[in-house]
Amino acid sequence: MSRNADTSDAIETLSALAQTTRLATIRHLLTEHPKSLSAGEIARRCGVPHNTLSTHLASLIGVGLITVERQGRTMNYRADVRKFRDLIRFLTRDCCNGRPDLCGDLARMIPNEVEDIEETTMTAAFNVLFLCTRNSARSIMAEALMQKTGSGRFNAYSAGSDPAAEPMPEVIDRLTKLGHDVTNLRCKSWHEFTGPTAPRMDFIIALCDTLDGQICPDFGDRVVTAAWPLPDPAKFTGSPTERTTLLNELYAMIRRRLEIFVSLPFASLDRMALKARLDEIGDTHRALP
Repeated sequence: MSRNADTSDAIETLSALAQTTRLATIRHLLTEHPKSLSAGEIARRCGVPHNTLSTHLASLIGVGLITVERQGRTMNYRADVRKFRDLIRFLTRDCCNGRPDLCGDLARMIPNEVEDIEETTMTAAFNVLFLCTRNSARSIMAEALMQKTGSGRFNAYSAGSDPAAEPMPEVIDRLTKLGHDVTNLRCKSWHEFTGPTAPRMDFIIALCDTLDGQICPDFGDRVVTAAWPLPDPAKFTGSPTERTTLLNELYAMIRRRLEIFVSLPFASLDRMALKARLDEIGDTHRALP
């Protein structure tokens, strides 16, 4: 790219940042990176109406400072750190007459070319959909855990064949106390993930013994499916303390499986091999009695 083009690009980028709401938006997204935030959450943090924020988000997308992805009915936004590296590289390109050793602390801001190459050659994030009948407990837990365990490499979703009105309060309480963001967790029908605007799934994992005999929708022929049967928290009995213990054990089982899953050598496994490995993970840990 020519220096004139670099200059024009830098001017557009800096102009997009030269506004209070847009600058605040970027700061919030960089704080959460590599996680994303919904438009509603960004509007809440910036203290602006949702319709006002939409214009600012469009401006930031237009210059490449943020990216957007659909999660069910929600649009989520993520900072594109490569764009910031490009801007810093432009601003520091001629610093100290090509002597970075003279730049002091500023030298640490100059992007590493090797880091940029490694980032651009990484594979795109995988989309993972967790299913259970009511989408109120197990799949909600898995969605929250995957968002944290696989952040940046996996996009987590959950749904059910007969979704409940809302997630189980006990599950949301546990996730909150364990440090998860539960803002966007809700019960959803699996049909939200079958339309033309729905994100295309790479993996679909069923977490219950049976989906009430229902036949899953067609999610495409490229998706890898697996079954990880887990106990239903709706059937947990006992005192509040005993139920909390069972929820903690269920959480630990899901976390262990996901930790194994995200560590698989995806680049060296074909579809059939991935299917076999996911099935093995489903049999690795014994369910609660």
